[in-house]
Amino acid sequence: MTRLSRATFDATQGFVRRVPEVRIVHLGLGAFHRAHQAWYTAAVDPDGRWGISAFTGRSAAAAPELAPQDGLFTLVVRSPDEDEVSIVRSIAEASDGADLARLVSRIRAPRTAIVTLTITEPGYRLTPDGRPRLDDGAVVADIERLRQAFASGDDLARVVDGPVTALGRLLLALEARRRAGSGPLAVVPCDNIAGNGPFVARGLDALARQVSDETADWIAASVSFVSTSVDRITPRTTEEDILGASWVTGWDDRAVVVTEPFADWVLSGDFPAGRPAWEEAGATFVDDIEPFEQRKLRLLNGAHSLLAYAGLSRGYRTVAQAVADPSLRARVEAYWNESVRHLPAEGLDLRRYRDALIERFANARIEHNLEQIAAEAVAKLRVRIVGTLLAERAAGRDGSGCVYPLAAWVALARAGRALVDAESAAIAEARASVDATARLLALIDPRLAADHDIVAAVDAVRAASFHRGAHL
Repeated sequence: MTRLSRATFDATQGFVRRVPEVRIVHLGLGAFHRAHQAWYTAAVDPDGRWGISAFTGRSAAAAPELAPQDGLFTLVVRSPDEDEVSIVRSIAEASDGADLARLVSRIRAPRTAIVTLTITEPGYRLTPDGRPRLDDGAVVADIERLRQAFASGDDLARVVDGPVTALGRLLLALEARRRAGSGPLAVVPCDNIAGNGPFVARGLDALARQVSDETADWIAASVSFVSTSVDRITPRTTEEDILGASWVTGWDDRAVVVTEPFADWVLSGDFPAGRPAWEEAGATFVDDIEPFEQRKLRLLNGAHSLLAYAGLSRGYRTVAQAVADPSLRARVEAYWNESVRHLPAEGLDLRRYRDALIERFANARIEHNLEQIAAEAVAKLRVRIVGTLLAERAAGRDGSGCVYPLAAWVALARAGRALVDAESAAIAEARASVDATARLLALIDPRLAADHDIVAAVDAVRAASFHRGAHL
């Protein structure tokens, strides 16, 4: 079986080999980026005028998988009844995010118009209000590295001891772009964070102010920050998926991505150096993105968190298994009933959206792993659940639908269930305290711990629903 590459694929398809022209740089290369932004770009750019130079984030694994394939990969769109398989060609190159020379050169290039980001909320290393975490050793060290690099006057692409955080690396590259006079561009965060454009703008500005006001002023004048709401369930690829895709396509591809048929991308903001016509593939451009991102965060992501923590406690492995449990399905509906009270009634088609979510969740051929969803609980619950719960309490209601997923997570945390979380040390410290529930809730939002009724309600649900701990 022939290894997938641009030369071999184009030859079999009768294409004149053409490497896409890099005009987009992406930080945080993973399966979701390939199923979402790379797929949207490929769908509207058959001539390769908007190629993507993609850099890995916390894990460098995707680069050695994709690099020998010249960025090509197989996308398996998995519906309940069948698979649709295609080769996506929009990624021109895949690199280790630690390759600062290439990253700086790519963002500095005048033809680069867009930088997209999928680095997860903890990856930004920002406080909830969008400020650099100055209690984070990596952030503090990067500030010093950036000060030294900026002061040296050297070619920033040759910096040896460079920043290691995502925003630190982006700031280094933007300073190189400023020095080169390469003009404006757009930064497009595609992570599940409310107001992600302004959030990243504040964080990058505050980081830049720690290093150089001149750089910060140039970013404010020359870089736009586009807010987005993104949606496409993309589970981890298995060896079975890789073998199945190879059998269908005839290509040896180690970078297969599996996703669902549904895809959604809502964007709000300016693209001063241009952009692909993503709307031709179904993307939506709006003036006010908040209703769309809140719909997604509260309904899809919030329900995912509920199913993840409660489902794991019952021994389930996937979303489809968890939502098939009638009691958990009822909990999801109760949570949604609270959430929709705090979303606009017009323009979001909430009933249809809820029905579509249940259909998507129930697609058993998409094995969306609960352990994957359960990662980074502190950051996720903060933006998915807290707003609705506090709004319910302010309206004089108990918010029991929102209390349930919090209780499910607290039960897992108190039982010592190991889940990936940037706050794992703080979680361990909190669970060992005499007031463990309040301390755990305080990590999510201090207002939860300050409300004794919320703490009592979480403990009551934990005791009633998760006391057995058979699967904790």
